[in-house]
Order: sequence, then C-alpha cells, then structure tokens
Amino acid sequence: MTDLSSAALSARLEMVAPPKAPSAFSNALVFGWRAILKFKHVPEQLFDLVMTPIMFTLLFTFVFGGALAGSTSAYLQFFLPGILVQTVVFNAVYSGMGLSTDLGKGLFDRFRSLPIWSLAPFAGLMVGDVLRHLIAGAIILTIGLTLGYRPEAGIPGVIAAFALLLAVGFGMGWIFIVLGLLIRTPTTVMTAGFTFLFPLVFASNIMVEPQTMPGWLRAFVDVNPVSLMTSAIRGLMAGQASLNDVLMALLAPALLTLLLAPVTLWLYRRSDR
Repeated sequence: MTDLSSAALSARLEMVAPPKAPSAFSNALVFGWRAILKFKHVPEQLFDLVMTPIMFTLLFTFVFGGALAGSTSAYLQFFLPGILVQTVVFNAVYSGMGLSTDLGKGLFDRFRSLPIWSLAPFAGLMVGDVLRHLIAGAIILTIGLTLGYRPEAGIPGVIAAFALLLAVGFGMGWIFIVLGLLIRTPTTVMTAGFTFLFPLVFASNIMVEPQTMPGWLRAFVDVNPVSLMTSAIRGLMAGQASLNDVLMALLAPALLTLLLAPVTLWLYRRSDR
C-alpha cells in the first residue's frame, strides 16, 4: 500500500512543471527591496543624508554668496545645480561603505551560494543609491526654492536635470563598489573615497566660475568630469543645455560603468574573498 502511494505521488509530481527560474530583473528587484528596508531598520543613516545637503546649501549660500556674486540670490542661481552634483557624488561613497559592511558580516558569502544573477546584490545597492540621490536632491531643491532659486526651464528642466543626476550617481557608484570589495572596513572606504573626491569636487566649477583660477588649474577644471556634469545640470535647469553638454556629462559615468562593472563581477567571484 505504501509503495503504491509513493508511486502515485511520484507520478503526480512528475506532472507538475518545475517553477521557472527568476529573471535577473526579479533578482534585482528583491535586492532593491532589501535596500529600501535598510532605511526602515537603520533610520539613523538618514541623518547624514538629510543634514549634509542642508548644511552645505545654507553655509555656502550665505557665507560665500555675497562675496562671489554680489548677493545670495544671484549666487544661489549659480550654485544650487552644482550642489546637487556634489551631493550625488558624495552620496555614492555610501554604497561602498554598505558593501564593505555586508562583506564583513558574511552576507555576500551567502549571496554567492544562491542561484541568482551575479550582479543582483549590486543592483540592490544601486537602488539604495537612487533613493539617497532622490531624497537629498529633493531636500536641496526645496531649500533652494524657499530661498528664492527659480529654475528657468521649469518643471521639465528639473526632471531632466534629476534624470541626469541619477545617471551620474549610477556611474560614480561603481568606483566605490570596487573600493568596497577591495577594502575590508567601511571607515577606510569612506576615507579613500573622500580623498579621491575632494580634489574633483572642489577643483571644479561647482562653487565658482573658473575664469578667476590660475591657468594650470583652469585647464584641469575645464576637463574635470564633475565640471562637465555641473555645466550640463546647470544648463538643463536654465533651459540652455545642448545635446553635446549632456553627452559630455554622461561620458564619465558611461565609461565607469563599462570598465568597472566587469571588474566588480570578477572581484565578487574571487574564491579567496
């Protein structure tokens, strides 16, 4: 009787089609949801995200605005698109820090053993980045509008600028994911990240026009990817950006993605990690 029941059960199981393997997109959505849950369970991470853009926007506008542009309102029109770029670039460091933390806890060893798309865990980190960029950008824009900033291109210009910001953040994020895979402590990832970013951010056209800089520095500023990104964002929000401006701003993020995504996958698959 038991043998018959087992045979009947086996026959029934053979009639049921096995479930389809989840797609790469489904894997990415699951890890993206994990990134969203991090904000819920670790709300203190939002403190830096909220306070840093507020501090930078208010400090630079009211301390430097009058000296650099004659008035805070005139400087705000110039500065606010740049501070959006600065915030997105700085926020990209947190993906590397989060990755280093997860590696230290052994979570990625478990992910590696699962039958999932290899880049899905990193896609989740990118979703967290997108949320950080959107939250910080919305905060900065709200403060700017309150202080008197007016995007001449209106809502379409703001939407286009934010879309470009997300592309910039996506490309820059690969740098710090690679650092997170190479460096074992989140604090060291942060230190290395900001050491790399500070020269790029402050030797750019985010805060001042490069015309007053020494020739050798201006030559660097003119080709600095952060300057190209800032010029495009500034142009989109003012309704003056050309297609060439946007393409030049996307050049560095696209190259970083093409070069570092395979490196990320190779580092992730290393057996000695």
